[in-house]
Amino acid sequence: MTSDDVSASRDLVAPPDPVLRAAGDGLGVPEAVPRPAPRRGAVDPVKALMHRHRELCERAVDPLEIAAGLEAHGVTDRTAARFRHRDVFSLAEEMYARVSRDGEESAERQPVPCASGPRRGWAVFALMPGALCAAAVIGVRLTDGQPRLMAAALGALAVALGLRAALDRGPLRAPSGTAGRTRTWTCWLIAYALLGDGLLAAGLEGGPHGPWPLALAPVLALALSCAPAVWCAHLLSARARRKLTASRGLTEFAESMRPLILGVFALHLGALTALLTLCGTILKEPTGYAGAAALGALLLLARLLTAHGFAQAPVIALRAAALAEAVALGTVFAGRLPGCSFLASPAETVVHAWGPGAVPALVCGAAALALLVHTTRTLTRASAHAPPSGAT
Repeated sequence: MTSDDVSASRDLVAPPDPVLRAAGDGLGVPEAVPRPAPRRGAVDPVKALMHRHRELCERAVDPLEIAAGLEAHGVTDRTAARFRHRDVFSLAEEMYARVSRDGEESAERQPVPCASGPRRGWAVFALMPGALCAAAVIGVRLTDGQPRLMAAALGALAVALGLRAALDRGPLRAPSGTAGRTRTWTCWLIAYALLGDGLLAAGLEGGPHGPWPLALAPVLALALSCAPAVWCAHLLSARARRKLTASRGLTEFAESMRPLILGVFALHLGALTALLTLCGTILKEPTGYAGAAALGALLLLARLLTAHGFAQAPVIALRAAALAEAVALGTVFAGRLPGCSFLASPAETVVHAWGPGAVPALVCGAAALALLVHTTRTLTRASAHAPPSGAT
């Protein structure tokens, strides 16, 4: 065998390992050693990630859904750097482009169907609770005795149905199976806003000795505030999608969402305060509605979190507020038992200092503050704004 044949043999069997190739260079092996093509899966971590999240990639209709899904699975910007991307959004864009080009099944992906016709009228349905409640208040004001009780009962039923129709559509629509978890506590809190302050004041005075006054203005304002609440939720969703498009990292998106959440919350609170003042003026009732404002803030935050798929914290907050109000009422009447007068002391102290409206103001205000902190931590995630399957 000639020296040329030996050199050719070494060229063919030279290993691709850099250490072995360097050792072969001392034996006269040329530097340009042909290497076998590496397997793509071994050096393509993005494809491995796509395989791991195959369902997410095939279901997504834009890169933002993939980014939100990755963040929900714990992928951060630091994780994306290991895949040679500066952030999760850049990684999601590559995954979306490649699944559209390379995926055999993804080529047959259908766009998410548009919402049905009735769901498009959510802006009109948002006005129903306020309109029905106004009609119920007029009926209660114009009647007396037995007809008044019937008007109140029918009005409460109509408002409840209208509220359900309004919340089953649009940006405050909750995922199936989650809305019922908060319904009981919400009904109790609204009932307390209508009846609780009068009953508490009457109980502390030794009554009630007959019917106690109803707080119609706060309940009417809360019903009318359903429309601003829906529009605020729509504003939050629309701006969040824009910020998802403009942001280049999860941290940047979170920082831009906090002022937006606080601004939307303040906007709704301002609208509710104006409605409370207007309803109090029209119905000629006292305008000290701190409890109603706190309740409105609590209900908005609870529904926002539930609509975005975070129902656990709203259930805890609403339940705690409802039970605290029930305990306040219960201790007032339990204090009439022999030797149990001390039970009514906390509620009596609060009412004598700030009035009966201070009880729901303190209770709902504390619950709303806790939910606001939780909201600024939860709804600042990209995954919280990913549209559910079948949503527009």
